[in-house]
Amino acid sequence: MELLELVLLLFTIALVAGCIDAMAGGGGLITVPALLWAGLPPVQALATNKAQAVFGSFAATMRFLRAGAIDLRAARLAVGCAFLGSAAGAVAVQVLESNLLERLVPVLLIVFALYFLFSPRVADVSSRRRIGDAAFALTVATGVGFYDGFFGPGTGTFFAIGFVALLGYNLRRATAHTKLLNFTTNLAALLAFIAGGQVVWSLALAMAVGQFIGGWIGAHLVLSHGARLVRPALVAASLAVSAHLLWERFAPA
Repeated sequence: MELLELVLLLFTIALVAGCIDAMAGGGGLITVPALLWAGLPPVQALATNKAQAVFGSFAATMRFLRAGAIDLRAARLAVGCAFLGSAAGAVAVQVLESNLLERLVPVLLIVFALYFLFSPRVADVSSRRRIGDAAFALTVATGVGFYDGFFGPGTGTFFAIGFVALLGYNLRRATAHTKLLNFTTNLAALLAFIAGGQVVWSLALAMAVGQFIGGWIGAHLVLSHGARLVRPALVAASLAVSAHLLWERFAPA
């Protein structure tokens, strides 16, 4: 395949992934295999994926900010904790095994999919919060941030479940704040990969344009349609990530 054809294909894939990721997360399920298929070694594929994903999460975050769906004052501590957690995870993954997470994450995502499907708390109406912003930042933002830097699949779902179940956010607001934290963790992990010289910029920049457009479109769809679109998208994304991880673990070589 010619370089131009490859770049155009990856641009299109990134656009679709950015739109899906802005609504429900899981865009990496599309882009990472595409980068591996393009011939990148695993570490470079992960690094390049973070480089292009930053633009999609940034576009979605800016769209939500313009719509007034994100409270930056309330989220600033969570942003800082998510950044530090992700940076720590990106360092830890270089020296620790991720086998435990590979076994645990699919189960958690299936449980969360059932929660999104059946819980009356998952709606366009906010409910009662269970913890304060500081407690959320120090526990969920730091923990999920570490997870994203260390392993990654399902990060958006973990953030969303925290915002809905613990802070009582409605689904539209939870999705908006999820993209803010996801942008933060993507950026922290990307900086670690840049320091290691692992990003293939010729592909990352082409995909970044697609991610930016897709992220903006996905955020617009969330703002326009709310829970009736995001709820099934989150369920589908959670189950898709679970199926993908289980297949990777148990499929015959």
